[in-house]
Amino acid sequence: MIPDRLSSAFQTAAKGLAVQRERINVASRNIANVNTSSAEGSGKGYRPQSVQSSAPQPTNFQRVLSKSMGGLNKTREQHMSPKMSADSNSGPQSLGPNLSIAEEDSYRYEYEPNHPDANEEGMVRYPDIDMVEEMTRMVSANRMYEANLSSIEAEKEIMKRSLQI
Repeated sequence: MIPDRLSSAFQTAAKGLAVQRERINVASRNIANVNTSSAEGSGKGYRPQSVQSSAPQPTNFQRVLSKSMGGLNKTREQHMSPKMSADSNSGPQSLGPNLSIAEEDSYRYEYEPNHPDANEEGMVRYPDIDMVEEMTRMVSANRMYEANLSSIEAEKEIMKRSLQI
């Protein structure tokens, strides 16, 4: 079962990479559309987006731990609980985060009476995007992406050294 454990580490890091890549993509889209106007009530136009990530369910961790403990040999009664059993039918487990993209209905209004999307009061609707916040999210996601890549490199080094024995 060693290959399953190793591949689950890669899958977990891959899920982390996917979340950070999507955070960078969403921040880029928000920055690109900061000055995209839309007519009020048209239903068209850009809505600010954000990435919602969630940790896996705690039962996943318990299942992975039980699976890992089930493959060990029991030499003394005190070492492991007999209630822990291996689930041999399940494949490698990924413990990485899950993601979803949420859209917000937040807009800012600017007075531009000659704009084609201006309403009868001369106000134009733009997505309410804070450039500083988006840049901060982008830099943070980039750093976390690099951290996930480092964990993959470390895992590769562990595999490489274990094969040299």
